Amino acid sequence: MMQVSTSHFYDSTTSLMQQLSKQADTLNTQIATTKKLSKPSDDVVAYQRLTTIKQANADDASYTSNISLASSLLQQSDTTLGNVETQLQRAAELAVQANSGTLNAGDRTAIATELQGIRDQLVSLANTKDARGQPLFAAATGDSAVTQAADGSVSFTGSGTPAGIPIGDGITVQPTESAARVFGGVPVAGGGTTDMFAALNSMIGALASNDVAGISAGGDGVQAALTQIGTMRASLGARAARVDLQQASVKDAATAREVDRSALEDTDVTAAITDLQKTMTVLQATQASFTKLSSLSLFNYLK
Repeated sequence: MMQVSTSHFYDSTTSLMQQLSKQADTLNTQIATTKKLSKPSDDVVAYQRLTTIKQANADDASYTSNISLASSLLQQSDTTLGNVETQLQRAAELAVQANSGTLNAGDRTAIATELQGIRDQLVSLANTKDARGQPLFAAATGDSAVTQAADGSVSFTGSGTPAGIPIGDGITVQPTESAARVFGGVPVAGGGTTDMFAALNSMIGALASNDVAGISAGGDGVQAALTQIGTMRASLGARAARVDLQQASVKDAATAREVDRSALEDTDVTAAITDLQKTMTVLQATQASFTKLSSLSLFNYLK
């Protein structure tokens, strides 16, 4: 007849009940917190993966903020250049009128006055402030993009290339342009370049002196400036499209990471409740059996 050690019975049964009780506590905690993991030792590999996911989420939070800023600046740049385009189109219309041989002194004075207003409006647009309160076209340096002298002449203040904004790992976008690139570098007939302000001032001066050639040259400069603005807006549009694509990519990556995170960390509450019920059933049966067996008088004689 096989002998049963009393101490072994107590030890093995107590150990089983402790394991079941611990498992029930763990399941209760997972259900209450909806999290499967409460400390790294619960699952070292899963915790390491979660750490990587959380870091990627933190990085993308910064990129998302930068994407929003870049998109806003690109939109503002395009809107501002749209306003520049409107002013230049009116200047081009005035250039055509100014070339008419039927103008009298009053007509020329009226056109010159309107052109001065257009020039001043372009100066204001060039010095537009962005959402951060910084000059939109001030390049890498400068508190303003352009400076206008008392005689109406305009010079470029900022220099360098506007800083790019990081919108992804190794991906940056330049959200605007320098005033020198937007308003300057306009090609002229015979070679060389001018700027929009100089072209307008040339027309204004030519109207005052009835210089037909000067009026024509100023008009050509305005037309070239319109072409340049169109090219610049197309460039900004291409960058905006790239920002939109990156924004979609960041969102897709975040969605994929959330699926991974949930699989690693979130409790399947329905399954956990089922497991808890099974565990409690086994625990209660074990406790009942232990109580019953330990109370038998014969038990005292089992060795």
